[in-house]
Amino acid sequence: MSDQARVYLRPVTRRDRAEFLTLMQQSRSLHDPWIQPPLSSLSFHNYLARTHRDDHEGLLVCCRASDAIMGVININNIVRGSFLSASLGYYVGAPYAGLGFMSEGLELTKRYAFRDLGLHRIEANIQPDNASSIALVKRCGFQYEGLSPAFLFIAGRWRDHERWTACDPRDTLHP
Repeated sequence: MSDQARVYLRPVTRRDRAEFLTLMQQSRSLHDPWIQPPLSSLSFHNYLARTHRDDHEGLLVCCRASDAIMGVININNIVRGSFLSASLGYYVGAPYAGLGFMSEGLELTKRYAFRDLGLHRIEANIQPDNASSIALVKRCGFQYEGLSPAFLFIAGRWRDHERWTACDPRDTLHP
């Protein structure tokens, strides 16, 4: 799915359960309170089932040298028709945080979303205090669009999110 030197993207599969869950367990303190990734076999099974829906793509960011899972990027709420849009969710494994792997993965995801899925627009909704995630989307060319109060229910409460978007730079796709 990619030609980048350090990482590649691939769909999540049932065979990834053990490695995925180990990485997520190791990364709990990094992810809290921003996201709640699957941490059990049951939650992984439910997550995997969502990746098989038409409106969702679950992608793993993997190390080209070792094939290790380094992070996750989900393309959610894919809408076709005249909208051609989706939202992104993503998280890195703690051992790989801050090393640029997710920047490469997010750039690959943009290319995949625009070229392969035919989307025109993708958005990332980020809690305002999540400086690392905001820095990531800025590096990858996303533009700030505004604040969405009480946008998502995470870790027991409704949380505000900033909306960051990227559009296909080719601007040639028509629904």
